[in-house]
Amino acid sequence: MSLPHAILTALLEKPSSGLELARRFDKSIGYFWSATHQQIYRELGRLEESGMIRALPSERPAQGRRKEYEVLPAGRAELSDWVACGEDPKQVRDPLLLRMRAAAVVGTTGLEAELERHLELHRRQLAEYEEIERRDFPDSPGNEPDLLRHLVLQGGIDLETFWIGWLTKALAGLRKA
Repeated sequence: MSLPHAILTALLEKPSSGLELARRFDKSIGYFWSATHQQIYRELGRLEESGMIRALPSERPAQGRRKEYEVLPAGRAELSDWVACGEDPKQVRDPLLLRMRAAAVVGTTGLEAELERHLELHRRQLAEYEEIERRDFPDSPGNEPDLLRHLVLQGGIDLETFWIGWLTKALAGLRKA
């Protein structure tokens, strides 16, 4: 996935200013594709230059107003092409897994505390996802867009559940050893 595709997706869901877009990233897309506010603004400029988005006209003077962007047909076509193309799964690159491998050769001092910290972080993230699910999907999704959004959220819930189970096993094994 790439930042331009994430931005096109968000703008097709709702035309937004750079600030609104950055805030929406912090609350939704950022759970699985993060970007700084600076990266978002830089990419908005590139997308506008390439003719994929445009700033909506405004009655207010240009100075001091926030530009609100919308996706143009070229941007929608790019996003559609990207959705349809294949991509292999990404290899897992997690520093915690590497840290555990290193602990096998240098010792486990401090590792248990780090595993406990990660366990707590994943528990918090799971609780947040479950709250989003209760709030945004109280019933079965009624249409395809809601179904797809719910499936993305469910993927996050499943990943957090996996990590909680795995970390619990890792801590139990470390404590037994």
